[in-house]
Amino acid sequence: MTRPVRVRFAPSPTGSLHIGGARTAIYNWAFARRSGGTFILRIDDTDAERSTQENTGVILRSLRWLGLDWDEGPEIGGAHGPYFQSERAGLYREALEFLRASGQAYPCFCSAEELAAKREAARSRGGFSGYDRTCRALPAREAADRIDAGAPHVWRIKVPVGGDDITFDDAVRGEIVFPADAMDDFVLARTDGSPTYNFATVVDDWKMEITHVIRGDDHLSNTPRQIVVFEALGAEVPRFAHLSMIWGADGKKLSKRHGATSVEAYRDGGILPEALLNYLALLGWSLDGETTIVSARTLTENFSMERISKTPAIFDLEKLEWMNGVYIREMTPRQLAERMMPWLAEAGLATTDDFQSREAWYLELAPLVSERVKRMTEIAPAVGFLFADGVTVLESAAAKAFADEAAVSALGAASDALMGLDDWTTESIEAALRAVPESLGIKPKVLFQAVRVAVTGSLVSPPLFESVALLGREASVARLRAAHARATG
Repeated sequence: MTRPVRVRFAPSPTGSLHIGGARTAIYNWAFARRSGGTFILRIDDTDAERSTQENTGVILRSLRWLGLDWDEGPEIGGAHGPYFQSERAGLYREALEFLRASGQAYPCFCSAEELAAKREAARSRGGFSGYDRTCRALPAREAADRIDAGAPHVWRIKVPVGGDDITFDDAVRGEIVFPADAMDDFVLARTDGSPTYNFATVVDDWKMEITHVIRGDDHLSNTPRQIVVFEALGAEVPRFAHLSMIWGADGKKLSKRHGATSVEAYRDGGILPEALLNYLALLGWSLDGETTIVSARTLTENFSMERISKTPAIFDLEKLEWMNGVYIREMTPRQLAERMMPWLAEAGLATTDDFQSREAWYLELAPLVSERVKRMTEIAPAVGFLFADGVTVLESAAAKAFADEAAVSALGAASDALMGLDDWTTESIEAALRAVPESLGIKPKVLFQAVRVAVTGSLVSPPLFESVALLGREASVARLRAAHARATG
């Protein structure tokens, strides 16, 4: 009988959630949702020196920001808790005791210096450099006496000698074979009694009834060891799926040298959660080989491990920014207005009260920026002129816009034309300003560039006529007259 799907994401809180970990979480989550299974979040915090509650908080916050929800785990609970490895020590002790009692684990008293010497000697002979199983042959009574005497020791597993190669069917890579004679009797528990990664992970996956382990292929070398532990415990071995690495544009593993690597860094950089989720999902998986914009719902309805690529994915920041721009453009004016408010507030431009009192104004503003930005961080600089009492004109922009004397003189005519409008609408503003260069015999581009710089302070801005409409008659005319005075100074 097929077991109900249970998958887990088990980050270590020694830092923030990085891009590779986020993709692993997304695949586990999508697979669970597609199969009607359970997605478990487990915090592997056995590295006491580097694990912090702050990092745990960052990980939880990043996952939620991406839109991922878990069925069991921190702040949720569940029947298979606790969900922090640091709180599961009793389960590791019980499992180790089982292996000791069944004769499948033994104490090793070799010091670090002795082990290093053994490895060096083996390498010099060109032989196997793993542990030579010296303590495996110790009589049980002698081992017990040394333990009673307080001799430092670790616990190693008895890997079957002369057994079959370790073979498993990876859901992404197909059949993988590890030579049995290439594995030593690895450590299960350290001298202080703490479990090693390969032991604690197996106990957790066993006790949590994990059916599929979906993770990066940097864990591939751990898999045969973990299979040995599963089998020694009499536990059912889960199906493994190892994801290829994410590389930078230079073909090397993605790291800090390629720029931001944490989820929160992209959040703070103005990337939308749905865009990042979409982009990361496509770093190794595809819907049909052609579709680029994939919503969370589409992902969870169609995800399958058969469509996961075996080759490394290339992280392309420009493509992520393009995709983010698509999501921005697809928002309704209300959606974008609400999403950009925190960015405007952070820049000190707007408040929630202002949004509520001028809601219609913000709904008119939103479409003006949606076509011109790729990141949410670009919005405040683009529209800041609308919130300022005055406007600071850059010297470079002023030099270019006000170099033509005809354009400067036309600023006065433009201000008069706007001041005399009966209706303050985008259409009437456009008609009034287009009439100015025609009446003065100058090129429209010359005037519009000068007006744009006078009103917005920049050569680049949202659509001119709409910007003037949103800025208002009084402020627009005041800026035009101030620019004229400055240019004719």
